[in-house]
Amino acid sequence: MPGWFEILRRRNRANDPVVGHGDFRYRVRLDWAAQNDAAKFPVNDCHEMVTDRLGRIFLSTNDTRNNILIFNKDGKILDGWGTEFPGAHGLSLHDEGGEEFLYLTDYERHEVVKTTLAGRVVQRFTYPADSGKYASADEFKPTETTILPNGELLVADGYGLDYIIHYDRTGKVKNIFGGKTELNNAHGIALDMRDPAGPALLVTSRADNALKRYSTDGRLLQSIELPGAYICRPVVHGENVFFAVLISRLPWDSQSGFVMILDRANRVVSCPGGSTPRYDAQGAPETFHQTVKIFRHPHDVLADGDQNLYVSQWNSGKVYPARLERV
Repeated sequence: MPGWFEILRRRNRANDPVVGHGDFRYRVRLDWAAQNDAAKFPVNDCHEMVTDRLGRIFLSTNDTRNNILIFNKDGKILDGWGTEFPGAHGLSLHDEGGEEFLYLTDYERHEVVKTTLAGRVVQRFTYPADSGKYASADEFKPTETTILPNGELLVADGYGLDYIIHYDRTGKVKNIFGGKTELNNAHGIALDMRDPAGPALLVTSRADNALKRYSTDGRLLQSIELPGAYICRPVVHGENVFFAVLISRLPWDSQSGFVMILDRANRVVSCPGGSTPRYDAQGAPETFHQTVKIFRHPHDVLADGDQNLYVSQWNSGKVYPARLERV
Protein backbone atom coordinates (compact mmCIF):
# COMPACT_ATOMS: atom_id res chain seq x y z
CA MET A 1 0.00 0.00 0.00
CA PRO A 2 1.36 3.46 -0.84
CA GLY A 3 1.90 5.86 2.06
CA TRP A 4 -0.03 9.08 2.53
CA PHE A 5 2.69 11.17 0.86
CA GLU A 6 2.66 8.98 -2.24
CA ILE A 7 -1.15 9.11 -2.38
CA LEU A 8 -1.02 12.92 -2.16
CA ARG A 9 1.68 13.09 -4.84
CA ARG A 10 -0.40 10.97 -7.21
CA ARG A 11 -3.47 13.08 -6.54
CA ASN A 12 -1.53 16.26 -7.33
CA ARG A 13 -0.08 14.67 -10.48
CA ALA A 14 -3.59 13.78 -11.63
CA ASN A 15 -4.39 17.50 -11.68
CA ASP A 16 -1.51 18.30 -14.05
CA PRO A 17 -2.71 19.25 -17.55
CA VAL A 18 -2.62 16.75 -20.41
CA VAL A 19 -1.66 18.09 -23.83
CA GLY A 20 -1.15 16.68 -27.30
CA HIS A 21 -3.17 14.84 -29.92
CA GLY A 22 -3.86 11.28 -31.06
CA ASP A 23 -1.35 8.74 -29.76
CA PHE A 24 1.01 11.47 -28.54
CA ARG A 25 -0.55 12.90 -25.40
CA TYR A 26 1.42 13.95 -22.34
CA ARG A 27 0.90 14.97 -18.73
CA VAL A 28 2.85 18.17 -18.07
CA ARG A 29 5.27 18.41 -15.16
CA LEU A 30 6.66 21.91 -15.07
CA ASP A 31 8.14 21.19 -11.62
CA TRP A 32 10.27 18.24 -12.77
CA ALA A 33 13.54 19.87 -11.60
CA ALA A 34 12.13 22.23 -8.99
CA GLN A 35 13.97 20.49 -6.13
CA ASN A 36 17.30 21.94 -7.25
CA ASP A 37 19.01 25.02 -5.82
CA ALA A 38 18.95 27.63 -8.58
CA ALA A 39 21.53 29.73 -6.73
CA LYS A 40 23.99 26.83 -6.78
CA PHE A 41 23.10 25.66 -10.29
CA PRO A 42 21.91 28.75 -12.18
CA VAL A 43 20.66 28.79 -15.77
CA ASN A 44 20.04 31.59 -18.21
CA ASP A 45 18.70 30.38 -21.55
CA CYS A 46 18.27 26.60 -21.46
CA HIS A 47 19.23 25.56 -24.96
CA GLU A 48 19.63 21.85 -25.71
CA MET A 49 19.70 18.41 -24.13
CA VAL A 50 21.20 14.99 -24.82
CA THR A 51 21.32 11.76 -22.84
CA ASP A 52 24.24 9.41 -22.34
CA ARG A 53 24.25 5.61 -22.08
CA LEU A 54 23.73 5.86 -18.30
CA GLY A 55 20.49 7.80 -18.81
CA ARG A 56 21.89 11.08 -17.53
CA ILE A 57 20.55 14.23 -19.19
CA PHE A 58 23.05 16.91 -20.23
CA LEU A 59 21.70 20.45 -20.65
CA SER A 60 23.51 23.39 -22.27
CA THR A 61 22.95 26.89 -20.92
CA ASN A 62 24.68 30.19 -21.62
CA ASP A 63 25.16 30.92 -17.93
CA THR A 64 28.94 30.79 -17.58
CA ARG A 65 28.75 29.62 -13.98
CA ASN A 66 27.81 26.19 -15.33
CA ASN A 67 27.45 25.86 -19.11
CA ILE A 68 26.54 22.18 -18.77
CA LEU A 69 24.21 20.74 -16.12
CA ILE A 70 23.78 16.99 -15.67
CA PHE A 71 20.39 15.68 -14.43
CA ASN A 72 19.05 12.25 -13.60
CA LYS A 73 15.60 11.30 -14.87
CA ASP A 74 14.02 12.40 -11.59
CA GLY A 75 15.16 15.95 -12.24
CA LYS A 76 17.97 16.05 -9.67
CA ILE A 77 21.14 17.83 -10.76
CA LEU A 78 24.13 15.53 -10.37
CA ASP A 79 26.90 17.83 -11.52
CA GLY A 80 27.77 20.82 -13.66
CA TRP A 81 30.75 22.28 -15.47
CA GLY A 82 31.81 24.98 -17.91
CA THR A 83 32.61 28.67 -17.39
CA GLU A 84 34.05 29.71 -20.77
CA PHE A 85 31.17 29.42 -23.24
CA PRO A 86 29.00 32.58 -23.22
CA GLY A 87 27.24 31.47 -26.41
CA ALA A 88 26.71 27.83 -25.42
CA HIS A 89 23.91 26.61 -27.65
CA GLY A 90 23.77 23.39 -29.68
CA LEU A 91 24.62 20.13 -27.93
CA SER A 92 25.16 16.74 -29.59
CA LEU A 93 26.48 13.45 -28.22
CA HIS A 94 28.36 10.81 -30.19
CA ASP A 95 29.75 7.41 -29.22
CA GLU A 96 33.22 6.95 -30.68
CA GLY A 97 34.61 3.49 -30.11
CA GLY A 98 32.86 3.07 -26.78
CA GLU A 99 33.62 6.55 -25.43
CA GLU A 100 30.97 9.26 -25.56
CA PHE A 101 31.79 12.85 -26.48
CA LEU A 102 29.83 16.10 -26.52
CA TYR A 103 29.84 18.64 -29.35
CA LEU A 104 28.97 22.12 -28.08
CA THR A 105 28.43 25.11 -30.38
CA ASP A 106 29.26 28.60 -29.12
CA TYR A 107 28.02 31.35 -31.41
CA GLU A 108 29.81 34.06 -29.41
CA ARG A 109 33.18 32.31 -29.56
CA HIS A 110 32.55 31.39 -33.22
CA GLU A 111 33.48 27.76 -32.77
CA VAL A 112 32.41 24.22 -32.00
CA VAL A 113 34.17 22.34 -29.22
CA LYS A 114 34.34 18.60 -28.74
CA THR A 115 34.60 17.60 -25.08
CA THR A 116 34.55 14.59 -22.83
CA LEU A 117 31.42 14.15 -20.73
CA ALA A 118 33.37 15.69 -17.84
CA GLY A 119 34.14 18.83 -19.87
CA ARG A 120 37.71 18.37 -21.07
CA VAL A 121 38.09 19.98 -24.50
CA VAL A 122 39.67 17.55 -26.98
CA GLN A 123 39.10 19.36 -30.29
CA ARG A 124 37.97 22.72 -31.67
CA PHE A 125 36.31 23.38 -35.02
CA THR A 126 36.74 26.96 -36.20
CA TYR A 127 35.22 28.90 -39.09
CA PRO A 128 35.92 27.66 -42.64
CA ALA A 129 38.51 30.29 -43.49
CA ASP A 130 39.59 28.69 -46.77
CA SER A 131 36.07 28.26 -48.15
CA GLY A 132 35.84 31.75 -49.60
CA LYS A 133 32.41 32.17 -47.97
CA TYR A 134 33.49 34.07 -44.85
CA ALA A 135 35.31 37.39 -44.54
CA SER A 136 36.19 36.73 -40.89
CA ALA A 137 35.50 34.42 -37.97
CA ASP A 138 32.93 36.91 -36.63
CA GLU A 139 30.52 35.88 -39.41
CA PHE A 140 30.54 32.26 -38.18
CA LYS A 141 27.89 31.79 -35.46
CA PRO A 142 27.18 28.05 -35.23
CA THR A 143 24.01 26.83 -33.57
CA GLU A 144 23.93 23.06 -34.11
CA THR A 145 25.85 19.95 -35.13
CA THR A 146 25.20 16.41 -36.22
CA ILE A 147 27.72 13.61 -36.56
CA LEU A 148 27.84 11.05 -39.35
CA PRO A 149 28.43 7.35 -38.55
CA ASN A 150 32.06 7.73 -39.69
CA GLY A 151 32.64 10.47 -37.12
CA GLU A 152 32.60 13.40 -39.55
CA LEU A 153 30.88 16.56 -38.38
CA LEU A 154 28.24 18.79 -39.97
CA VAL A 155 27.74 22.24 -38.48
CA ALA A 156 24.73 24.52 -39.01
CA ASP A 157 25.74 28.19 -39.01
CA GLY A 158 22.25 29.25 -37.98
CA TYR A 159 23.07 32.64 -36.48
CA GLY A 160 25.67 33.42 -39.12
CA LEU A 161 25.55 32.93 -42.88
CA ASP A 162 23.25 29.87 -42.86
CA TYR A 163 25.77 27.52 -44.42
CA ILE A 164 26.12 23.86 -43.52
CA ILE A 165 29.80 23.01 -43.13
CA HIS A 166 31.02 19.42 -43.43
CA TYR A 167 34.27 18.75 -41.55
CA ASP A 168 36.29 15.56 -41.61
CA ARG A 169 37.47 14.07 -38.33
CA THR A 170 40.63 16.20 -38.32
CA GLY A 171 38.68 19.45 -38.71
CA LYS A 172 39.37 19.95 -42.42
CA VAL A 173 36.41 21.29 -44.43
CA LYS A 174 35.14 18.76 -46.99
CA ASN A 175 32.03 20.55 -48.21
CA ILE A 176 29.92 23.63 -47.64
CA PHE A 177 26.34 24.09 -48.85
CA GLY A 178 23.06 25.82 -48.10
CA GLY A 179 23.49 29.50 -47.40
CA LYS A 180 20.91 32.24 -47.45
CA THR A 181 19.64 31.37 -50.94
CA GLU A 182 18.26 28.10 -49.50
CA LEU A 183 18.04 28.58 -45.73
CA ASN A 184 16.77 31.33 -43.47
CA ASN A 185 18.00 30.84 -39.90
CA ALA A 186 19.42 27.32 -40.24
CA HIS A 187 18.98 26.80 -36.54
CA GLY A 188 19.13 23.00 -36.32
CA ILE A 189 20.42 19.94 -38.14
CA ALA A 190 20.00 16.19 -37.59
CA LEU A 191 20.94 12.98 -39.36
CA ASP A 192 17.80 11.07 -40.37
CA MET A 193 18.43 7.31 -40.58
CA ARG A 194 14.77 6.24 -40.57
CA ASP A 195 15.30 4.97 -44.11
CA PRO A 196 18.64 3.10 -43.92
CA ALA A 197 18.81 2.93 -47.70
CA GLY A 198 18.52 6.70 -48.00
CA PRO A 199 19.99 8.61 -45.04
CA ALA A 200 19.29 12.32 -45.16
CA LEU A 201 19.99 15.53 -43.30
CA LEU A 202 17.11 17.44 -41.73
CA VAL A 203 17.82 21.16 -41.52
CA THR A 204 15.49 23.75 -40.04
CA SER A 205 14.89 26.97 -41.92
CA ARG A 206 13.29 28.49 -38.87
CA ALA A 207 12.35 31.95 -40.12
CA ASP A 208 10.72 30.32 -43.17
CA ASN A 209 8.65 27.91 -41.00
CA ALA A 210 10.14 25.04 -42.97
CA LEU A 211 12.12 21.84 -42.61
CA LYS A 212 14.57 21.14 -45.44
CA ARG A 213 15.78 17.64 -46.39
CA TYR A 214 19.26 17.33 -47.88
CA SER A 215 21.34 14.42 -49.06
CA THR A 216 24.44 13.88 -46.96
CA ASP A 217 26.52 15.42 -49.77
CA GLY A 218 24.48 18.63 -49.71
CA ARG A 219 21.79 18.32 -52.40
CA LEU A 220 18.46 19.88 -51.47
CA LEU A 221 15.82 17.14 -51.72
CA GLN A 222 12.63 18.55 -50.22
CA SER A 223 11.11 21.46 -48.35
CA ILE A 224 8.42 20.61 -45.78
CA GLU A 225 6.27 23.62 -44.99
CA LEU A 226 5.13 24.06 -41.38
CA PRO A 227 3.28 27.41 -41.42
CA GLY A 228 3.32 29.26 -38.12
CA ALA A 229 5.97 26.97 -36.62
CA TYR A 230 9.32 28.60 -35.90
CA ILE A 231 11.02 25.27 -35.32
CA CYS A 232 14.30 24.78 -33.49
CA ARG A 233 16.36 21.63 -34.07
CA PRO A 234 14.87 18.37 -35.39
CA VAL A 235 15.20 15.44 -32.99
CA VAL A 236 14.81 12.04 -34.66
CA HIS A 237 13.57 9.39 -32.23
CA GLY A 238 12.33 6.06 -33.54
CA GLU A 239 9.90 6.70 -36.40
CA ASN A 240 9.19 10.28 -35.35
CA VAL A 241 10.73 13.72 -35.48
CA PHE A 242 10.26 16.05 -32.52
CA PHE A 243 10.62 19.83 -32.48
CA ALA A 244 10.47 22.59 -29.97
CA VAL A 245 8.54 25.38 -31.67
CA LEU A 246 10.10 28.54 -30.25
CA ILE A 247 7.18 30.77 -31.24
CA SER A 248 4.11 30.57 -33.46
CA ARG A 249 3.93 34.27 -34.21
CA LEU A 250 6.31 37.21 -34.27
CA PRO A 251 7.90 39.00 -32.45
CA TRP A 252 10.58 36.60 -31.28
CA ASP A 253 9.65 37.14 -27.63
CA SER A 254 5.93 36.53 -28.11
CA GLN A 255 5.86 33.58 -25.65
CA SER A 256 3.81 31.57 -28.14
CA GLY A 257 5.70 28.27 -28.36
CA PHE A 258 4.71 24.62 -28.18
CA VAL A 259 6.01 21.15 -29.14
CA MET A 260 5.54 19.49 -32.53
CA ILE A 261 5.73 15.80 -33.56
CA LEU A 262 6.02 14.45 -37.11
CA ASP A 263 5.41 10.89 -38.27
CA ARG A 264 7.56 8.81 -40.62
CA ALA A 265 6.02 10.60 -43.63
CA ASN A 266 6.93 13.97 -42.05
CA ARG A 267 3.30 14.91 -41.41
CA VAL A 268 2.43 16.58 -38.13
CA VAL A 269 0.55 14.21 -35.82
CA SER A 270 0.58 16.08 -32.49
CA CYS A 271 1.27 19.56 -31.12
CA PRO A 272 1.44 19.48 -27.31
CA GLY A 273 0.45 22.99 -26.26
CA GLY A 274 -0.52 23.85 -29.84
CA SER A 275 -3.36 23.54 -32.34
CA THR A 276 -4.77 20.27 -33.66
CA PRO A 277 -2.87 19.25 -36.82
CA ARG A 278 -5.10 19.54 -39.90
CA TYR A 279 -4.33 19.17 -43.61
CA ASP A 280 -6.48 20.25 -46.54
CA ALA A 281 -7.46 18.10 -49.53
CA GLN A 282 -4.22 19.01 -51.31
CA GLY A 283 -2.13 17.93 -48.33
CA ALA A 284 -1.21 21.44 -47.15
CA PRO A 285 -1.25 21.98 -43.37
CA GLU A 286 -3.29 24.66 -41.66
CA THR A 287 -1.29 27.32 -39.83
CA PHE A 288 -0.10 26.05 -36.47
CA HIS A 289 -0.38 28.14 -33.31
CA GLN A 290 -0.18 27.95 -29.54
CA THR A 291 -3.47 27.09 -27.84
CA VAL A 292 -2.40 26.42 -24.25
CA LYS A 293 0.13 28.69 -22.55
CA ILE A 294 2.20 25.98 -20.90
CA PHE A 295 5.49 27.06 -22.45
CA ARG A 296 6.92 30.44 -23.30
CA HIS A 297 9.75 29.72 -25.73
CA PRO A 298 10.55 25.99 -26.02
CA HIS A 299 14.01 25.48 -27.47
CA ASP A 300 14.65 21.72 -27.47
CA VAL A 301 12.95 18.36 -26.93
CA LEU A 302 14.56 15.20 -25.61
CA ALA A 303 12.73 11.84 -25.81
CA ASP A 304 13.68 9.05 -23.40
CA GLY A 305 13.31 5.29 -23.68
CA ASP A 306 9.92 5.40 -21.96
CA GLN A 307 8.58 7.87 -24.57
CA ASN A 308 8.56 10.78 -22.12
CA LEU A 309 9.72 14.18 -23.31
CA TYR A 310 11.88 16.83 -21.69
CA VAL A 311 11.52 20.42 -22.88
CA SER A 312 14.07 23.20 -22.31
CA GLN A 313 13.23 26.86 -22.87
CA TRP A 314 14.91 30.04 -24.09
CA ASN A 315 14.14 33.45 -22.55
CA SER A 316 11.57 31.99 -20.17
CA GLY A 317 12.42 33.24 -16.71
CA LYS A 318 15.54 31.09 -16.21
CA VAL A 319 13.47 27.96 -15.58
CA TYR A 320 14.78 24.40 -15.62
CA PRO A 321 13.42 21.97 -18.22
CA ALA A 322 9.91 20.51 -17.91
CA ARG A 323 8.95 16.87 -18.32
CA LEU A 324 6.04 15.63 -20.41
CA GLU A 325 4.96 12.15 -19.32
CA ARG A 326 3.41 9.99 -22.05
CA VAL A 327 -0.16 8.94 -21.22
